[in-house]
Amino acid sequence: MASHFLKSLLLLSTYALTISAEYTGFVGTLDPKSIGIHHKKTLSHFRFYWHEVFSGENPTSVRIIPSLPKYNATTTFGSVGIFDTPLTVGPEVYSKVVGKAEGLFASTSQTQFDLLLIYNFALTQGKYNGSTITFTGRSPLSEKVRELPIVGGSGVFKFATGYVESRTLSFDPQTRNNTVQFDVYIYY
Repeated sequence: MASHFLKSLLLLSTYALTISAEYTGFVGTLDPKSIGIHHKKTLSHFRFYWHEVFSGENPTSVRIIPSLPKYNATTTFGSVGIFDTPLTVGPEVYSKVVGKAEGLFASTSQTQFDLLLIYNFALTQGKYNGSTITFTGRSPLSEKVRELPIVGGSGVFKFATGYVESRTLSFDPQTRNNTVQFDVYIYY
């Protein structure tokens, strides 16, 4: 009888430990289908171009905080800006628009021209219409290819991961207008 009681007590305490390990009051497991994820993950490569315009009557990028005076001519340290720039399928300004890049940039280095970037690519075409890709990170503009991690997305890109490579194709030092190629490697 005592051994039966000990086995029951052991079984009950094991059950209690299992319950407390699975349920903590603030977290639980979900079936992905319960939040609209009905497919296996896909790895895709997208290529977009953006045409950033600082000049003229309708700029797509605006500095909202100027740099500290002692860094004006070197790194523009301390400056902050925002952007709302079209994304196209080709490097030409007139190529088809498939979305827009919205976000902000901040010059964060006192010694070189580095930017902290926060991007949302809001897509407007086909099955991606209404979906976003979000990425952020350090962008050392002196490097030919810059890499930024994808931190998430919405719509088709819920729970996305991956990275983005950016390359400056053209830059006008007078206006700061530029064209950048973005290669997006996304797992969603």
